[in-house]
Amino acid sequence: MKDVKTLEEIMTTPSKELIEDMKKIDGNIMILGIGGKMGPTMAVMAKRAIQEAGVEKKVIGVSRFASGTLEKELNKAGIETIATDLMNEEQLRALPREKNIIYMAGNKFGTSGNEHYTWAMNTYLPGRVAEHFTGARIVAFSTGNVYPLVPVLQGGCDESHPVAPVGEYGQSSLGRERIFTHFSHRDETPLTIFRLNYAIDMRYGVLLEIAKSVYHSKPIDLTMGHVNVIWQGDANEYALRSLLLAKHPPEILNVTGPETLPVRWIAEEFGEIFGKAPVFIGEEQETALLNNASKAHQLFGYPSISIRELIKWTGEWVSNDQETLDKPTHFQERKGQF
Repeated sequence: MKDVKTLEEIMTTPSKELIEDMKKIDGNIMILGIGGKMGPTMAVMAKRAIQEAGVEKKVIGVSRFASGTLEKELNKAGIETIATDLMNEEQLRALPREKNIIYMAGNKFGTSGNEHYTWAMNTYLPGRVAEHFTGARIVAFSTGNVYPLVPVLQGGCDESHPVAPVGEYGQSSLGRERIFTHFSHRDETPLTIFRLNYAIDMRYGVLLEIAKSVYHSKPIDLTMGHVNVIWQGDANEYALRSLLLAKHPPEILNVTGPETLPVRWIAEEFGEIFGKAPVFIGEEQETALLNNASKAHQLFGYPSISIRELIKWTGEWVSNDQETLDKPTHFQERKGQF
């Protein structure tokens, strides 16, 4: 994995299955909150799949686009954009009522001390969006943080596991799910709740954070001793294909990789790549934030990129001092304080 161009080319290449699904999805696809970590590559993947399917369909990205060059880059890739502050009622109501909505808006980091804004973004706004897009297929991004920490030996929470979020971010994320679910029941709006953790891009994510710590001989906290990860390209594809799963009452889908990964093992793998011994602090606890995504794997197949390939690519990325995003996951957090 040598540069951003190569990374994004691989990440946005659609599978044959996604191309076929694009033929079944009627109407345009609108991505709300496209300006985050995953939205741009998801939009490009969708556009490429539509083109290869030979169908007529728009991909529309909605964000504030307040700064930077993202809007121009998306337009260059053939994606239409609408600059909108979703929290502005007038601007939200001006959005065209498309048939397919990927909802990615939300707030996580900076919740502590600004809890009111997180609740407004994660719980109030979904209700306004659900009312505006009544009857559309909606894939609403959520998080594994709606589950409690569970014993590592349990193997992670599947979709039937009782929710019990730790901290206000997780609580407000569950609020988002509940609000969308209310309108799904009330208006018969087809909905998929998409519980994701953790997407991997060479420029950010759990693997990058561990790799950088090993490379720079910084201590790695083992108290959250196990994690799940999934290649962002696979997570993007699952989200787009989940439009066809949307129903009422809602479909709930955990999305992550198949392995329960020890943080210690990941660090030691990077140690082999860099020729450096990892530095550890703390001890592995008996519980961790873990998801069982076997339902998604049954529906869509196992992720196309393996964990060893992701570790190799991330090691090359760090070794070559490639571009990274300053967006830490805080995967070590056990008290839900983000």
